[in-house]
Amino acid sequence: MKYTSTRGAVSGVEFEEVLFSGFAADDGLYMPEQIPKLDEKTLRSWSFLSYKELVKEVCSLFIPSELIPTNDLHGLIDKALLRFRHQDIVPITRLENGLNVMEMWHGPTYAFKDLAMSCVGQFLDYFLKKNNRHVNILVATSGDTGSAAIEGVRENPNIDIIVLYPIGRCTKIQELQMITVFEDNVHLLGVEGTSDELDVPVRKLFRDTSFASKHNLMSINSVNWARVMVQIAHFIYGYFRCTPASQEDTLPPVEIVVPTGGAGNITAGCIAQKMGLPIQLVAAVNKNDIIHRAIQHGDFSLGDTEKTLASAMDIQEPYNMERILWLIADGDSGKIKAMMEEFNAKKELRLPTELHKKLQGMMTSCSVKDEDIIRTIKRCWEENHYQLCPHSAVGVSYHYQQTDSNQNKPRCCLAPASAAKFPEVILQADLTPDPPADIQALWNKDWSYLHVPREDDWEEILRKKIEIIDS
Repeated sequence: MKYTSTRGAVSGVEFEEVLFSGFAADDGLYMPEQIPKLDEKTLRSWSFLSYKELVKEVCSLFIPSELIPTNDLHGLIDKALLRFRHQDIVPITRLENGLNVMEMWHGPTYAFKDLAMSCVGQFLDYFLKKNNRHVNILVATSGDTGSAAIEGVRENPNIDIIVLYPIGRCTKIQELQMITVFEDNVHLLGVEGTSDELDVPVRKLFRDTSFASKHNLMSINSVNWARVMVQIAHFIYGYFRCTPASQEDTLPPVEIVVPTGGAGNITAGCIAQKMGLPIQLVAAVNKNDIIHRAIQHGDFSLGDTEKTLASAMDIQEPYNMERILWLIADGDSGKIKAMMEEFNAKKELRLPTELHKKLQGMMTSCSVKDEDIIRTIKRCWEENHYQLCPHSAVGVSYHYQQTDSNQNKPRCCLAPASAAKFPEVILQADLTPDPPADIQALWNKDWSYLHVPREDDWEEILRKKIEIIDS
C-alpha cells in the first residue's frame, strides 16, 4: 500500500511518511493509491467483530506489515483504546421511533476525535522511538480536535504540540479541556478568529517546505490520513449493529447520518462505501452549509462562517471535501488540482455536472438551524429521557424529519460528543445538565494560554513559537 496526493505531484509515498506529514508538498491531501475492495464473504466474516477488532482489520489493510508488524500493530491499538470508559467503545443506544445512536464519546475528552487520535498517538510514538526522532505537531481546532490531540500525545518527550483555538467560538468546557493541561510539551494559543481563519497560517507553514522540514512539522487534524483511516472502522461497526448480516444474496443497505464540519468523518464513510460497504451517507450540517449546497446544487462556494450551537461544525472550508471529490473523480488528480486551485483563488466553485451527480449518488444532506437543534434535544429527552449534544442533534434532526414523513429504513445516527460538554445548550433546551465529576473538576483548575489578537501576524507568532521550542 502506497499513497498519493489528491493533486498528483506526489505519489508512491509510504505510510510512515504520510503519518508524519500534513498537507502534501503540492498542497494536496494524501490518499491510498488504491482503495481495497471487500467482498461479501469478507464483510460477513467481519459482522460479529468487536469495534477494536475492526480497527485492527482496517488498519492492517492500509499499514504494511513491513512497517509495523501485525503483532505490534495490534498491541498499539489495544493500548490506544485502554482509556475508553465503555467496554464496547462505541456502543449503540436504541431509542424510540427506530432511533439508533452510536455513542462515539466514551474516550478521555468525551468526543469522537479520541477514537482516531488515540491510535494516531500510538503510531507516532512507535516510529519516533524506533527512529529516535522529535516532531512538532501543529493543530488548528474548532473545538474537540485540540483536546483529543493533547490527550493523545501529552507527556511524550518526542513530541511538542502547538494548538490554535478560536477564542469565544468553542464552548467553555472545550476550552478548559485544553488550557488546564500543564505539560512541557503542550502549547496553547487562543486566537481572535474563526476556525477557518486559523487554518490559513497553519497551511502557510506547511507550504514553506524548508521550514516544515527543518522543524519536523506535522499535523493531526483530519488533514492527516491516519485519522481518516481509523474512522473507517466505526462505519463498518455501525452498519452491522444496525442491520445484522443476513443470509440473503446481497447485504441490505443502511443509512448512516454523519454530523459534518471539516468532513473528515464522512470522508471515512465514503471510503468504506468505496470498499464495498452498502451504506447510504447523510451529511448533516448546521447553518454553515457549504457541503449541503455542494450536494444539493453543485455549489461549492465560501460563505461567512456563522456561530451556531453546534460550534465544532462552524466550518465553511471543509478541506476533506478535496478527498471526497478525488474519490468520485476516480483519482483524476489533474481535475482535482484545477478545481481546488480555482476554489482557492475565487473561493467559489461550480461542480462539473458529472461529479455533482456522482456526489449525489454517494450521499445526501440536510442543513439544521439552531432552533431545530433545540427542538430535537427537547424531543429526544421527552421520548427517551436521553440527552443529545448539539452536534448529535443535527444528525438526529434528520432522522426525525424522515420518520415524521414515514421514510423508515435501517439508520444509524453518529453522536460525536457527549451532552456533558455543552451545558449551555442543554440549559437552552430547558433541561438540567448532568456533567460527570471529571468535567465538573475542570472549573476549579488553573489554566494558561497565549492570547493572540486578531490584528497580530499569526504566522510570524507561530514561526517564533516553533523556533523557541526547538532552540
